[in-house]
Amino acid sequence: MSLRTTIAAVAAVVSLALPVAASAAEMKVAYVDLQRVLLEVDDGKAAKARLQKWLDDRQKEIDKEQEALRKEKETLDKQASAMSPDTKAQKEGELQRKVMVLAQKWEKSRAEAATKERQEMEPIINKIDQVVASIAERDDLAFVLERRDSGIVFARSQHDISNEVIRAYNAQKKPAAAAKDAPTKK
Repeated sequence: MSLRTTIAAVAAVVSLALPVAASAAEMKVAYVDLQRVLLEVDDGKAAKARLQKWLDDRQKEIDKEQEALRKEKETLDKQASAMSPDTKAQKEGELQRKVMVLAQKWEKSRAEAATKERQEMEPIINKIDQVVASIAERDDLAFVLERRDSGIVFARSQHDISNEVIRAYNAQKKPAAAAKDAPTKK
């Protein structure tokens, strides 16, 4: 390839890239911290409180069972010297099975908690996505990136729409609640 054709090819590529670069410079981009939004919207706070209460209740049950097993172990240790080796082995086996059942119950509770959290948060996340989309449409944003998952290392806070998303999300419920609480005309 001659120098002339190389220069012509580069000029053609540059002339095609300039409009794309110019339009990219005009694109508006924003970002949102979805985790923060999820924790700060009213529905998210209520869902987290419900989940925490559920988790606390499960933990109390497990703690109570664990304490009962601890007492049973202490009793077994005190009485072990008076037991026959077969009886002692049988009691230790029973205690070990109870410990395994409790461990399985704890694992099951963790899995249930993850499922419950997904069920609680999914509708809220869907509503947040709708709010973000409406803000993007209104402000003519080409992209709205998620702060944590997008790989953003630095972004100016002026491009963060998290607070606006929280306000808009919470405002969606306010008119319906106000209409519900308003006196009806008879």
